[in-house]
Amino acid sequence: VVRKIKEAIISIQIEKRYTKDEILGLYLNQTYFGTRAFGIEAAAQTYFGKTASQLSISDAALLASLPKAPSLYSPFRNPRKAKERRSVVLASMLSYKFITQDQYNRALREPLPEAPHYRKYEAPYFVELLRQYLEGKYGSPIYTSGYDIYSTIDLDLQHRAEKALSDGIRNIEAREKKGVEAALVAIDIRTGQIKAMVGGFDFWQTQFNRATQALRQPGSAFKPFVYATAIEAGMTSTSVVADTPLSFRGARAGQVWSPKNYDGKYYGEVTLKTALAKSLNAATVRLASWFGVEDIIETARRLGIKSPLQPYLPLALGASDVTLLEMVHAYSALATGKKMDLISYNRIENRDKIILEEIYPKQTEVLDTDTVRELRILLGAVVSEGTATKAKELGRPVYGKTGTTNDYSDAWFIGFDEKLAVGVWVGRDDHTPIGDRETGARAALPIWMEFMKQAQ
Repeated sequence: VVRKIKEAIISIQIEKRYTKDEILGLYLNQTYFGTRAFGIEAAAQTYFGKTASQLSISDAALLASLPKAPSLYSPFRNPRKAKERRSVVLASMLSYKFITQDQYNRALREPLPEAPHYRKYEAPYFVELLRQYLEGKYGSPIYTSGYDIYSTIDLDLQHRAEKALSDGIRNIEAREKKGVEAALVAIDIRTGQIKAMVGGFDFWQTQFNRATQALRQPGSAFKPFVYATAIEAGMTSTSVVADTPLSFRGARAGQVWSPKNYDGKYYGEVTLKTALAKSLNAATVRLASWFGVEDIIETARRLGIKSPLQPYLPLALGASDVTLLEMVHAYSALATGKKMDLISYNRIENRDKIILEEIYPKQTEVLDTDTVRELRILLGAVVSEGTATKAKELGRPVYGKTGTTNDYSDAWFIGFDEKLAVGVWVGRDDHTPIGDRETGARAALPIWMEFMKQAQ
């Protein structure tokens, strides 16, 4: 009863202050029309790719039918119900003589829209990620309250990331079949701010974000977590491990697993620096067997990996699925020893410029300085003498690791300089091979390098 009385008082106050047309305008500018469209102008763009002033009678009738139940009467989900509901609105317009019989007949024959006309905007994969997060936190007021949201994206870096990725995909598809996808993420290692994110070749064709939603095996890009575990246990970049044949009992009875190196050779006694630089599988699995998979998982978790990790030795070679974003986040912690909370926006202000929320960098110490120094030696050797020597062309110190999965279905390069941690993944959505010998160094590293050339 109290609520009803309050609503009646408010409605009387509104009617005293505004005309009926103004009240209708306020309603139309804030109501929800479905398909993420708040307000009549957004709805006109989303459903018809028009401005509100360009709507036909049929268009207007459809939009007028939506606020009651946007999902139920959506022309994209329930075209039959949408058509029925539009007919009811048109019949009402005819009965009140807002339209003529001829206009009514023509409006009934107009087809329904078949797909949304999403307004194109900058950094769409990132914006969609941020939109979903803020909608979960603030609800519908995020669309209707006139908030100003200041994101962390650097548009110059974002444009360079998009160009590097699209050029890279075209270069790969010039030698392999079409349908290659890729993703890129750049994080400021000093603040945890996301500076660039590209989740695929074309957001307007598919909104699936391969930087945050695609769970893929990282291959050898996972190995630094094994070496970080070994270094924390007392080893150094000059410590020696045997890169020789070894075998382990498989998951099924009588099954044997024998990890082999990419080139089929073994290199005997090698330093940890050489083992990671050359991405030696046998040496890496031997380290994992010494220090235990559980400790490696603990290291990965501490650095920022959140996806489920299988507690078996093949984990050391990247056999568990992860996302690109969490891998880049973890590498940013390898770079400094500090895990920064990821930040996607700096502050939110209301329409009166009052700050509702302000985000400051937060860090957790995850590796000591000695461990970071040794890891930089290892990851630097990947560039100076290992699988990513092409990155020396950048002409400045960079660190990182290639990753390639079985059958060349995933190619990775993740690395950092003194400012940014950047990761690139290349693959196909159906997990089929990119192409013969499309390794991390061949498919992903060139995209990473092209971006890093512009990111100084």
